[in-house]
Parts: sequence; structure tokens; C-alpha cells
Amino acid sequence: MAMNDSTETLVTEFILLGFPELCHLRGLLSGLFLTIYLVTILENLVIVLTIRASQQLHTPMYFFLANLSVLETLYTSVTVPKLLAGLLARVRTISFSGCLTQLFLFLSLGSSECFLLATMACDRYLAICRPLHYPAAMNWQLCLRLALSAWLGGFLASFVSMALISRLRFCGPNVLNHFFCDISPLLQLSCSDTTTIEILDFAAALAVLATSLLVTMVSYAHILVTVLRIAGWAGRRKAFSTCASHLVVVATFYTTTIFMYARPHAASSFDSNKLVSVIYSVVTPLLNPLIYCLRNRDIREALTKLL
Repeated sequence: MAMNDSTETLVTEFILLGFPELCHLRGLLSGLFLTIYLVTILENLVIVLTIRASQQLHTPMYFFLANLSVLETLYTSVTVPKLLAGLLARVRTISFSGCLTQLFLFLSLGSSECFLLATMACDRYLAICRPLHYPAAMNWQLCLRLALSAWLGGFLASFVSMALISRLRFCGPNVLNHFFCDISPLLQLSCSDTTTIEILDFAAALAVLATSLLVTMVSYAHILVTVLRIAGWAGRRKAFSTCASHLVVVATFYTTTIFMYARPHAASSFDSNKLVSVIYSVVTPLLNPLIYCLRNRDIREALTKLL
């Protein structure tokens, strides 16, 4: 705590409450989350190295997949190490600046993933619906621009909200009912009026999710129509097999994210929010490489050659 000129006590650090109702399972949770984190890092590292080393995977689709692997490695690394520190070493405090940094990175990387998933849907649309124009349209210069736009777009989408949150006053209590600095429980601790920020954050989350989800849905609607026009079940299955994994990832990611951030008064049920947060910040990054790449024949063949 710190004192300002008007003798008002201001918060300089927060205590992450974590999972107090599961304190008797601390050892089990520590081992579980540590294993998940290490496997997630290893999976994504293998995917990036395989795509980089294999010449046959130097295509736009796998370029975007490599970007997704890097993004999800960073995404899970924003929250899980602090969660493990609280479980293993019982270090549950986080500084005010550290909390804001964690929140900014978490929101920015989450928004970047939305834009990257939409970009990947557009790539599949061009490859399946416009195969003759695809090589010329999706050149490496455009790939780099789209990937850079997805990364920068996510950070820009969170900048205004974070700038306003950094100006809030926190007078106590400083116990944050979460395992990382998420926006809803953080706003609950502020002694300032947060109405404007809550409305702005809801609008920003809705804009990011709605635009990226709309692009993804429209792309796959066109893909579905094109696939249904292909003569023969074998041709349809081959065309749609490259998109099935993407659809599973998109459905999982958007379902949990919309539940958390694109609904008014999202802070009403912290217990359910923490459970959903575990799914999209810990479990989903673990499953995505398995769903997306490791069941992909090209990835498996390239990995086999490397080994």
C-alpha cells in the first residue's frame, strides 16, 4: 500500500486468490498444470521447427499455423507461470504494474488470435474456392502483411482500454479473485467509476469477436457450398479435411471467449469465470496443436523425416 497527498491508501500490489476451494489438491494441481504447460510448449516448438525445417511445408497455410503456435506459446506463458508460482511456491502477490502488463498481454494476444484465425479462414477460402488464383493472390508478401496485421491489430485493440484502466484508483481491498489479472475481477477492486471502461471494453471485445467471427463464418459458408459441388464423396472428404481441424479450434476458442468477454456484467460469477479461463488459457493451447497439426498428414510425414 502507498499513501498519496490526501492520505488516501492506494494499492501497490494485488494478491491472486487462485483456487482456495481446491487448496487440499494443491500438489495435484501443481503437477497437472506444470505437465500441461511443458507439453504445450513442446508441442508448439516441435510444430514451428518442423515447418521451418521442411521445404514442403513452406506454404501460406503452414506459415499461419507456425504463427498460431508461436502466439499460443506466448498466450499460455502469460498466465500459467504465475499460476504455478502460486501453487508451488505460494507466491501469490503481483505488483500493480505487473498486473497491468499481464492483463495487456493476455488481452492483446487473445485479440491477435481472433484475427489470425480469421486470416487462416480466408486462406482456406482462397485455396478451396479460388484454386487457380490462389498462388498469385496469396503470395509471401501478402502473407507477411496479414500475419503482421493480426499481431498488431490485437495489441491496438487492447490499448485504449488498458490506458484507461491504468488511470483507475485502487484503494483496497487488494485480493483479486482469480488466478491471473483478468479485467472483470480487477475492475471490481477499483474505487473509481468503471462504467465507461466496462462499456468500452464490452464494445471492443464485441467488435473484435464479431468481425473476426463473421469473416470466419462467411469464409466457411463459401467453402461448404464449394465442397458440396464437388462430385464424389472422396473429393469432398479430401477438400473438407483440411478445414475440419480449423473449425474445431474456432468453435472451442470463440465459445469460451464470447462467454467471458462479450456479455454485459461478465464479472457476476467468478467461480464459473475461473473454470472457463482454465479452459481457454490452459487446456485449449494444449489441444490446439494436436487438433490442428499433429493429426495432419503433411506434418506427420515431415516430422517422421526429421526424426
